[in-house]
Amino acid sequence: MKIKEINAFSQNLALSKPYSIAYQKISDVKNIFLVVTLENGIIGIGSANPNFEVVGETPSQTLENCISDFCQSFVGKDIRHFRNIIKSIETAFPNKPGTLAIWDIALHDAFGKYLDIPVVGLYGQCIERLPTSCTIGIMGVEETLREAREYESLGFNVLKIKTGLDIELDIERVIKLNERFKKLTIRVDANQGYTKEQLLQFVRATEKYNLQLIEQPIPVGDESQLVKLDEKIRKLLVADESLKNSTSAVTLAVKPQIFGVYNIKLMKCGGLIGAFEIATIAKAANIDLFWGCNDESIVSITAALHAAFACPNTKYLDLDGSLDLAEDLVHGGFILKNGELSIGGKSGFGVEIN
Repeated sequence: MKIKEINAFSQNLALSKPYSIAYQKISDVKNIFLVVTLENGIIGIGSANPNFEVVGETPSQTLENCISDFCQSFVGKDIRHFRNIIKSIETAFPNKPGTLAIWDIALHDAFGKYLDIPVVGLYGQCIERLPTSCTIGIMGVEETLREAREYESLGFNVLKIKTGLDIELDIERVIKLNERFKKLTIRVDANQGYTKEQLLQFVRATEKYNLQLIEQPIPVGDESQLVKLDEKIRKLLVADESLKNSTSAVTLAVKPQIFGVYNIKLMKCGGLIGAFEIATIAKAANIDLFWGCNDESIVSITAALHAAFACPNTKYLDLDGSLDLAEDLVHGGFILKNGELSIGGKSGFGVEIN
């Protein structure tokens, strides 16, 4: 079955609640969409929102690449050879994971629909459902407690708290959350905002509150400072910005391991195929998987969930990116119930254009 038509376009999607992280305030996000149409009318949908500060590619560059003559030349290619197409895109656009991801997702979706099976069925589903965390940005204590109460009322049991600007405030927020919400699981994400000394201060001040994870506490390039930390602390640490692809996965797997958990984002590694490369390395190194996202459409969030559920070492989900959107261009995809994500039985990723 051959590809008949390729269309790509951008869309600014407003956030329902603007939020702050350690280095910026975010109120809306640009997502790029790719629609691959087969001769029989099947439509494969991809989306991407790469973070320039992390991977060096903007959504605008993703769009430019998708509408290039090179990518348009895939019209007439057989969808059964989708992995070869993905490989050629990787070669043509090196170090452009957003471009690679959007094509990887769209082609997986089209091929799954062509076979009339969910994409996770191509790789073997290992996990049926997992809770996802919801993210609370950097804000005051009372605002944090108010948002936590809202998420709890919606059935979520896991919260991820953005930190990294004011360590004393960070500590206070964690303490107050644990005092007020005994049943909630708390993770924190410093977005590279701490020094080694500040990380130790934070860990000591919060150690009795059973934080589940601490994501990317120090800047990329300073990871070696953490080697001599107690292994118990390092097991809590999640590599995010430090982990981009299989090359960095291999580097970080060398013992003594700095991070006990890998945060895989399709927008960092270039889609499902790149994600599985990282997952394989992590499994061999006895490192757990944490699947994260940017502020993304249901399309790419669902794609990440299919990849996550095909990996036996998946332990954590932070796939709330589409929940922050006030609008989207598609519907369907993942199933959310009582704070847990699962996959339905629809073919491909189960998403449809509104």
